Amino acid sequence: MILEHIIKIPRKKSTSFKTKESVKRSLIKTLSWRLIGTIDTIFISYLITGTFSSAISIGVFEMCSKMILYFFHERLWNLF
Repeated sequence: MILEHIIKIPRKKSTSFKTKESVKRSLIKTLSWRLIGTIDTIFISYLITGTFSSAISIGVFEMCSKMILYFFHERLWNLF
């Protein structure tokens, strides 16, 4: 702000239009975030159960349920 007055930097016009996120982008974000979350869940499940097969089972179930929930959460947020 002060620098603009000293150097006379032209201000950009602000655009106040709202862009909506595409379904494809929401799906890609859903998949990448779930991969990170599922790895975390498998790790924690293994620490608690001590068995790799139980940890994988918990991780797969968690991944499927949370991808569905996240996708609809994103789409609902995109309405506003």
